[in-house]
Amino acid sequence: MTFPILSDDDVLATIDTADVVATMELAIREHAFGNLVSPPRFSVDVEDGSLVFTAGAATGEVQALGFRVYETFRDNSPEHTQLVAVFDSETGAFKGLALGDQIGLLRTGGIGGVAVEHLAREDATTLALIGVGTQGRMQARAAASVRNLDEIRVFSRTRDNRTDAAMELNAELDAHVVAVESAKAAVEEADIVICATTSRNPVFEHKWLAPGAHVTTLGPKYVGAHELPMETVKRAHTVVTDSLVQVEGYAEYKQPFFVEGDRRAEIVELSTVVAGDHAGRKRETDLTVFCSVGLAGTEVVLADEILRRVGE
Repeated sequence: MTFPILSDDDVLATIDTADVVATMELAIREHAFGNLVSPPRFSVDVEDGSLVFTAGAATGEVQALGFRVYETFRDNSPEHTQLVAVFDSETGAFKGLALGDQIGLLRTGGIGGVAVEHLAREDATTLALIGVGTQGRMQARAAASVRNLDEIRVFSRTRDNRTDAAMELNAELDAHVVAVESAKAAVEEADIVICATTSRNPVFEHKWLAPGAHVTTLGPKYVGAHELPMETVKRAHTVVTDSLVQVEGYAEYKQPFFVEGDRRAEIVELSTVVAGDHAGRKRETDLTVFCSVGLAGTEVVLADEILRRVGE
């Protein structure tokens, strides 16, 4: 008996950004209805690195059970890859594998797109992107799939990186994408601000944010090492994360920065916003913040959808 094994090329040839966002929205709705099992990640640690597992199961509209595993060893040789295994959550039957980085990249970007869809103003037309690596670019694509963006301003500390990112996104998206010389030039008057950096210090000043902005930070980021100003979190009308269970799992060894102090009780899960149980944004002038930590099981749902399409 043979089973499908998807490469990154297979994944990219099978699904586009808008469908990734739609698949992640379905998974997050399942989470709201109690049909997505999403335990904290766990790791197998040795001296030079770890294998990290995120496992989950969808048991409602989607029938998928499985895990993603990646490693943290320093050597980035071609032999290193991620693996997603998918089983049927009703019968236990094995469905297939996906090898490569794209499932993890797409699902994080897709969740970011869902956050923008439900938290950013409906008339948002300007995006600031700080950090232009593969995940930053994916977040921009996802945001552009849910909002009619006129302009995307990208900033990276390295001029060549921001110029290359602007050229690439300009070729793909309808929005005018421009590389700017500073984070301030990107953030001021932007409706949506996405930070996708490895910085341990804030990459913009809170006073630069326009009224009614939505801000996304990719994480987790921890107390004493985070890319958003704490003032932004403290002044936000709504702070949302994709998984409170994952937040608690991280907090066992390092506290995520956005639950520092007395904010923990006010954090809202994205699934409650998607399901309509929490407004997310009540006024056009509200400041909303999304702190991505990784909702387990979503990568399994995405891999299952791609395997289904390949099978057809």
